[in-house]
Amino acid sequence: MPWTLNDYPSSMKNLNKATKKKAIDIANSMTDEGYDEGRAIPIAIEQAKEWRENASKSEVEEYEKSGKPTERSEEGKKYENNPERLEEAQHVVAHEKGWAVKSSNAKKASKVYDKKQDAINRAKEIADNKGTSLKVFKKDGSLQKEA
Repeated sequence: MPWTLNDYPSSMKNLNKATKKKAIDIANSMTDEGYDEGRAIPIAIEQAKEWRENASKSEVEEYEKSGKPTERSEEGKKYENNPERLEEAQHVVAHEKGWAVKSSNAKKASKVYDKKQDAINRAKEIADNKGTSLKVFKKDGSLQKEA
């Protein structure tokens, strides 16, 4: 069931509007990708809160103005059904603004950190939640370690 700003899990009721909207987007995406709702909701709330803490004021304002949470297509899915994405490793890679955390085949990083260790810690947490591996790369793009 896709959630909206008018119909969302009760555990999101005390979130401010921008954080709630982000949590709804994340939770909808996760369930589209095959996550169980009971598992997707707390992860989405945690990630939305982290996004809100780290987002600039202009990012939050732009996100709030962008309208409703991302709508799903007629088939009820925002993305193609690709459960293999759940099996992808988490990567820590050099980024122009520091160190990025991303899924192995993702085009865009989920988050960029100033410190490599912070990126490793977050990637490890995501990999543990997904039950996948972690790959850490050096600045030159070569593999540093795999866990």
